[in-house]
Amino acid sequence: MPEVPSDPEPLDGGAQHPFSSGSAIYDVDVSDPDGELIDRGSLAASDIRQISALMRAMGGMRDAEQKLSEASLRYMKLNQTDMRALHFLIACENSGAVATPGAITAHLGISTASTTKLLDRLERGGHITRSPHPSDRRALAIAITPTTRRSAIETVGRQHARRFTAAARLSPAERDIVIRFLADVTTEIAIGDEPWANSEDE
Repeated sequence: MPEVPSDPEPLDGGAQHPFSSGSAIYDVDVSDPDGELIDRGSLAASDIRQISALMRAMGGMRDAEQKLSEASLRYMKLNQTDMRALHFLIACENSGAVATPGAITAHLGISTASTTKLLDRLERGGHITRSPHPSDRRALAIAITPTTRRSAIETVGRQHARRFTAAARLSPAERDIVIRFLADVTTEIAIGDEPWANSEDE
């Protein structure tokens, strides 16, 4: 496995400055200094340091993805939902599937009315086309325009593809560990029936 990043170097005679770099905000001793969230009593100090390094690495990746997302939105002059819709259209095209308004609604988790407004906006901007569905006369086929597809692929798409390059540098055994870890993290943080997460605004 790649070498685990070391802890930040002490400054000013040994005092730690946890915010000397952006990802240090994710250090467990910064996020939960009093153990309100995580019981660390059974862990050795070396384990806590290594887990904190892992949390910082994940935080750094999340920050990089956020900056990439913000840059792509500015470049494409679109909002996040627009970009998700275009990504879906590219995926449909790549897999030979016909994208419909209903499929876009389901993928984005928005209302039919919101989907109509989104498609109207993207069509006005020259990003999509509407055409009769090849096999369902009741539906429309939605496609991304070649110009927008090329623009998305050559910018944010190419940048995101570098994640594959990073994964390719791992051995098969290392990739299995990462896959298991990420799947476990996804399960742990998935929102279930927590009242605070499912409450609606008044």
